[in-house]
Amino acid sequence: MNGQESSGWDEVGPDDELGDDDGRRWPLTWLGLDPRGRWLWFERLWTDVGALRERYRLAVRSGWWEDQVQVETLAALAAWTERYDSGEWDDPAGKLGLLFDLERVTALLRDGRDPFHPERDRTAFVRHLIEIGGQPPPGRGPPP
Repeated sequence: MNGQESSGWDEVGPDDELGDDDGRRWPLTWLGLDPRGRWLWFERLWTDVGALRERYRLAVRSGWWEDQVQVETLAALAAWTERYDSGEWDDPAGKLGLLFDLERVTALLRDGRDPFHPERDRTAFVRHLIEIGGQPPPGRGPPP
C-alpha cells in the first residue's frame, strides 16, 4: 500500500536487490536485508502506516518501529490491503475478512504509551533506522 507521497521506495533502481519490477514482492520483514534495503523497507512501511492509520483509524502507538510484532503486523496489513487496492485480489468476502480482522490487528498494536504522531516521531524513527544498521540510498541522507 503506498500513499500519494513517495517514500523513495518506488525510486529504487534496477541495481537494488529488491524491486517490484521483476515480479518479486518486498519481504514482510526487514530481517536479512542489507543496510540500504532496511532503510528503504522501513521508509515504505512508514508511509504505509500513515495511510493505514488514516484509512482504518488504527490506534498506532509511538515507537511501533521498535516492536517486531507491531512491525510485522503493520507490514502484513499493508501487503494485504495493497493486493485488494491493486486489483490483484478481487474477493469481496476476503476484503470483509480484512475489515473484520482490524479489531484483532488493533489488539497487536496496543503496546506503547503515546499515540503515533508522524511529525513528532520522525526523528526517533530515523534514529532507530541508524541503530539497526539502516543506510539511506546514495544521495539521500537521513532527514535532519
